[in-house]
Amino acid sequence: MAGISAKQVKELRDTTGAGMMDCKKALQESDGDLQKAVEWLRQKGITSAAKKEGRVAAEGLVESYIHTGGRVGVLVEINCETDFVARRAEFKTLARDIAMQIAACPNVEVIKTSEIPQDSIEREREIEMGREDLAKKPENIRAKIVDGRIAKRLKELSLLDQPFIKDQNITIEELIQQSVATLGEKIQVRRFSRFTLGEGIEKKEENFAEEVAAQTGQTQKEEKPVAAEEPQKEIPKAKAAPKAEKKKGKKKKK
Repeated sequence: MAGISAKQVKELRDTTGAGMMDCKKALQESDGDLQKAVEWLRQKGITSAAKKEGRVAAEGLVESYIHTGGRVGVLVEINCETDFVARRAEFKTLARDIAMQIAACPNVEVIKTSEIPQDSIEREREIEMGREDLAKKPENIRAKIVDGRIAKRLKELSLLDQPFIKDQNITIEELIQQSVATLGEKIQVRRFSRFTLGEGIEKKEENFAEEVAAQTGQTQKEEKPVAAEEPQKEIPKAKAAPKAEKKKGKKKKK
């Protein structure tokens, strides 16, 4: 397939109002056919989403998800334009799916890559440039490899770039765009928080034997050193009592 030109991308963008990357992907999927690319964008809900981008979305709901066992919890705010749409089952399902997605992706830190601070990106770049496997690469080749790695890393941190856990063929961004096409309103993820049980707490290390003893209500007794035995003194033998003297007397004559 021939490469997609910037002119084709601009023409599709002017026609649909979709983003540059979405237009390029649509043309690639449609072998450069403009009409098919428009249909591809419509199927993904991207054209209608782009037209609604400038609208204000202040309604919606805060969805919660607690993973089995209660060790991971998520709160996420999803916005739409009206409370009517916020009450729709499709909108609630979307919010639930996104909350589950956040719970399943511990590496996700931001909603989209543009929220990542530039100094964090530069630190990542410095780390990648210092990798041993790139040490012998030419400067221009090394820079391209690093750019690719950085882009991949940023997507790992971004919620909208995550493959949907229920359908790996679409991203969370595409899932939202499909909901925009269905519900007819602008929809956005505004903020989220992820809670992991015990995160940040320094756990005390305990002796296993002491822990078992504590659970059974017993305490270990410290062994006292046995005192050295003193040498026994020889007990003097008691003197034998003097024998009774026989009375000497004369026999009486009869």
